[in-house]
Amino acid sequence: MEYRIDKDGLINRLSAWNDFLKRKVHLIACGGTALTLLNIKPSTKDVDLLVPNANEYSYLIKILEQLGYRSASDSGWARDDGFIFDLFAGKRVHTTELLDSPLEEGNNKMVKEFSHIYLGVLNDYDLLTSKLFRGTSVDMADCMMLMKSKKGEIDIRRFVTRFKETASYDVSDDKANKNLDHFLNLLKKEGFKW
Repeated sequence: MEYRIDKDGLINRLSAWNDFLKRKVHLIACGGTALTLLNIKPSTKDVDLLVPNANEYSYLIKILEQLGYRSASDSGWARDDGFIFDLFAGKRVHTTELLDSPLEEGNNKMVKEFSHIYLGVLNDYDLLTSKLFRGTSVDMADCMMLMKSKKGEIDIRRFVTRFKETASYDVSDDKANKNLDHFLNLLKKEGFKW
């Protein structure tokens, strides 16, 4: 059975986490989670969150372990309810190292602030970049949804420049740039111009 979580479910889960925290923790949503929080996708099957501050990451993991969460994968934490929370420390999303900290001004947009949790979403350019680095059909579809929902707000030339700069630091930059070329062709077919 595939579990999915919508925006309200995610906010409720983070609100429950917040009740157990005694210190501030910044969570920056990426991947499909960001699209769900932006009301672009109705739900997501896994929850992807960056915890950019290393001390906050260690603290959050300690609290989650006390709440019964166990390591479910390299970055995943789960209990018996079917949801996996992928928590990425620093500025790395899956295998993509972002150029700048998501906590720097302009690199995230606040969704909700609890008493101890700050919840933001990754900026559009880094969100597109991190999705396209993986380049699965779901990632391509998610990127197209983001582009269509923000038509006119995302500067495609700026995105391409940021993507290529990010790729230049990656060992698999050829694969990443092929994913970019494929996505740009999809955008042209959809009538996007730059």
